[in-house]
Amino acid sequence: MRFARVLAAAVFAAGLFAAGTASSQQYPNHPITMIVPFPPGGATDAIARIIQDPLQKALGQPLVMENIGGAGGMIAADKAAHATPDGYTILIHQVALAAGVTLYKDLNFDAVKDFTAVGLVNSTASTWAARPDFPANNFDEMLRWMKQPGQSVKIGHAGVGSYSHLAGVLIAEELGVKATQVPYRGAGPALVDLLAGQVDLSSIAAVAAAPLIKEGKLKAFAIIGDTPYSGLPGLKTFGELGYKKLNVDFWHMLLVPTGTPRPIIDKINAALRTALADQKVQKIFAETGMQEFPADQETPEDAAALLKREIALWGDVIHTNNITGQ
Repeated sequence: MRFARVLAAAVFAAGLFAAGTASSQQYPNHPITMIVPFPPGGATDAIARIIQDPLQKALGQPLVMENIGGAGGMIAADKAAHATPDGYTILIHQVALAAGVTLYKDLNFDAVKDFTAVGLVNSTASTWAARPDFPANNFDEMLRWMKQPGQSVKIGHAGVGSYSHLAGVLIAEELGVKATQVPYRGAGPALVDLLAGQVDLSSIAAVAAAPLIKEGKLKAFAIIGDTPYSGLPGLKTFGELGYKKLNVDFWHMLLVPTGTPRPIIDKINAALRTALADQKVQKIFAETGMQEFPADQETPEDAAALLKREIALWGDVIHTNNITGQ
């Protein structure tokens, strides 16, 4: 009797395996949903739409965008985490996912346990820029100005928990200065006040800052990110200036719910690589200061490792500075 039960269990397991294998081989056979964790018009939505056409061509099925805003991208992540793990729900997310797991309490998902990373999409450097009448003209002068006794330093950002907020906090920490973080409702209003001289410094996407810097409307002191930006030749990264911890990029990656079969993950990863190799995508990336990751870092494992590192990095910044989500 015991042997019969064991045999039946083995046959049942084999049947499940065979069904899963068949499902993976047939994937995809109907439209796929890509959940975008912010409203249309933002950076993440733009990235999703840049890769949408070549990605759906590579997969052979329509890729339907579903924008779900709220709670710094956590509402969308929650929905994606609880979706059926069959490859028909893909989440595109960014730094906010790594920060949000510490920033927001009582989340109904675990960003590491409930997601499997598929691959890295892109990274984007930002510029550490100052108001046009800022008294310093180079990095050393900027640092001396910030460290003057009694100096009141105002750093503008796109909202509590945003990349520009956390990057500004980390920069102040690493430079050893005290600063007041000034929140805005988005990057646009923050940039307007920086141009008007209402705040002293801010993190700005390199491509947006470049023309303003060249026109003398802003002053730039460093690149926040691993790689210098070709649109601002000669501007060093914080790492090159001796602050390696500030080589932090703004990135995007694709994820699926944990439990998604590995063959399906590999198919999506292969399609993503094909999409990123598309000439139109590469042209847009080059024109907008974005970069794809090196080929040897485009694996699901590399994406998962980056997410874990970023959760630790931004979690530490959030805890140390007692930052809470709104």
